[in-house]
Amino acid sequence: MIDQAQKLLKSTFGYDEFRPLQAEVIQNVLNRLDTLVIMPTGGGKSICYQIPALIFEGLTVVVSPLISLMKDQVEQLLAVGVDAILLNSTLSSEEYANNIYRIKNRQASLLYVAPETLMKPGILDLLTSVQIDCLTVDEAHCISEWGHDFRPEYRQIARLRDQLPNTVFLALTATATPQVQDDICRNLHFENQNKFVASFNRDNLFIQVAAKNSPLNQAIDFLKKFPDQSGIIYCFSRRQVEALAAGLQEEGFSVRPYHAGLADEVRKENQELFIRDDVQIIVATIAFGMGINKSNVRFVLHYDLPKSIESYYQEIGRAGRDGVRSDCLLLFGYGDTQKIRYLIEQKEDAQQRKVASVHLDKVVDYAESDACRRKPLLNYFGESYDAETCGMCDNCLKEKEELVDITVAAQKFLSCVFRTGQYFGSAHIIDVLRGSTAQKIIQKRHHLVSTHGVGKEYSKQQWGHLSRQFIRKGFLKKDPTYGSLKLTGEAAPVLSGEEKVFGTLQDEPVKVTADKQVSKDFDRELFNLLRIRRKELADDAGVPPYVIFSDKSLQDMAAHFPQSQNSLLDMHGVGSAKMEKYGDVVLDIIRRYCGEKRIAEKPKGQKAAPRKKTLKDPTHKPRYVIVAESYNSGNSPQDIVSEFGIQLNTVLDHLYKYYQEGSKLRKSDDFLSVSDADAEIQEAVMQAFDRLGTQLLKPVFEAVNSAVSYDELKILRMHYFCRKTSL
Repeated sequence: MIDQAQKLLKSTFGYDEFRPLQAEVIQNVLNRLDTLVIMPTGGGKSICYQIPALIFEGLTVVVSPLISLMKDQVEQLLAVGVDAILLNSTLSSEEYANNIYRIKNRQASLLYVAPETLMKPGILDLLTSVQIDCLTVDEAHCISEWGHDFRPEYRQIARLRDQLPNTVFLALTATATPQVQDDICRNLHFENQNKFVASFNRDNLFIQVAAKNSPLNQAIDFLKKFPDQSGIIYCFSRRQVEALAAGLQEEGFSVRPYHAGLADEVRKENQELFIRDDVQIIVATIAFGMGINKSNVRFVLHYDLPKSIESYYQEIGRAGRDGVRSDCLLLFGYGDTQKIRYLIEQKEDAQQRKVASVHLDKVVDYAESDACRRKPLLNYFGESYDAETCGMCDNCLKEKEELVDITVAAQKFLSCVFRTGQYFGSAHIIDVLRGSTAQKIIQKRHHLVSTHGVGKEYSKQQWGHLSRQFIRKGFLKKDPTYGSLKLTGEAAPVLSGEEKVFGTLQDEPVKVTADKQVSKDFDRELFNLLRIRRKELADDAGVPPYVIFSDKSLQDMAAHFPQSQNSLLDMHGVGSAKMEKYGDVVLDIIRRYCGEKRIAEKPKGQKAAPRKKTLKDPTHKPRYVIVAESYNSGNSPQDIVSEFGIQLNTVLDHLYKYYQEGSKLRKSDDFLSVSDADAEIQEAVMQAFDRLGTQLLKPVFEAVNSAVSYDELKILRMHYFCRKTSL
């Protein structure tokens, strides 16, 4: 049966191969074994039940929590020739009756229903009277009270097990911690051996967190990177949604608001405009689920802090569902944390307060982390991420800041925490250090403590950056409920001067970056022509453009210039149904364009040009070891840059790490060939390294009167190592 599934994958959906775990899940379902699937948004969960639905003789019922999501799925299935229907309150009485008729007469392969509709006596009677081969529970995390979007009505689904004894049950979700996974299995009576957990890593998402200092301007700068692209902005409150949407409209952006306080018809209209690419940006409340399957969302901006890692992961997961690079930015400010904590304290149930506080702490830890963004994110879901760097997040791409001595700053901060009684959070401590005379400072008599005003040399942002380092280094503990700081035993040697502290200073707010170039390997002029025609076809058919073809499909066409039906069928997402409907239109555009530009077809099977080596190694050696071995084999720094396609600074960092672990580097003058400093300055730097050591570059920088840059010092430090200790 899996061979049949493979053929359907290509002929119906236009995909050449299954994504990870899809084939295994489909085989498990076809074997009528109850199955739990944890697969990231955009990972291909829908295929896991849509293909079995085309193979089973009976009906596949899909339980989905959102009407808009059902409608979207049905439109996409109809576009590829699959008989899919839905039952919900948006249908007219005539449409509803017609769909009931089709169910009774076995004229549909898939039925989408909400859990409330499913449990209605009339619907239950209908479904028990026909052959139901598979019951799929989408967004299955809603079953668990530990899930971020618990829906009590989902718990009732388990009652159908007795009424549908011959039906295989399939539960799917993109966001479930191990605890939530176990809760889903327990509630639906699943066996653990039928659980499939795909990687939570979405490697096409560029992830970054920026200090929130001027949010509107930061948002505008970010949005300017994505002209004519679709994106979602999440805000904390309805009021913020309205204010931001209005502000962006004044700046000329194509934007609409979306929140639960809008009239149903307005909210529905705004969502439809966004889905159909008539509006580029939707601004929505974090708490209100979008429930869309729009594949060409190129960016997600969190204007405010989300309440949980699950929410954050699900929301950024709405970007790049077509596999094309997409950008995710979170603006992080402590004011947002306090707003959420206040709302948590308003909850009457103590258990709910506890769960919500744990969720919030995890989000704050994630936002403050200076590690690869994927590591804490994936660890939260029980998955380890072992790559040294992901290459697709801010922390992995930013230049490593030189460590400086921040002992005095640490002593001032820790002392101020102690002298104010260890009852206050970092914001209050920073105000005292900077000499604030605000009413709250005077009332608490903190203008009289000895640390009042001793920290004016640093800005609020710098002190905030420092305070988070002190917490991570273990000098302070933060109360999980109130955010107050308390000294730990680790603080004593710092305060006494026995231990020095090294860290980084944040001189400027983190810059918002985004790569507006989604891909480099396709003809943009042809892509835009195809996109314009796709919009016209979508408007004629009354469906969203991505239902006609995804961005990835158009990029494939604009990269390979197919000029025959067979070649077009080789493109991503082009199956027989889409070929029949749109093949002639698309081929006409491509042929005319290629004729004018004298471009030949580039078949997919054509051998690609040689690519540069990567830093991956079948023996699983760390990247810095691979680079060091290349150097020790005789390659120069310039050779290594060309060999692996990396920056010189990256080469230096890898070699420095290798040397610091006690390994030797071959003796050579190769690094002098990439140095711009004259011989006299080079020798002065060597002497400074002799006197001051090599661990910190700032003392050496000052010793040579700033005559060379820090980048130059890194080059000369490597020459120093190779001269002093070598193979």
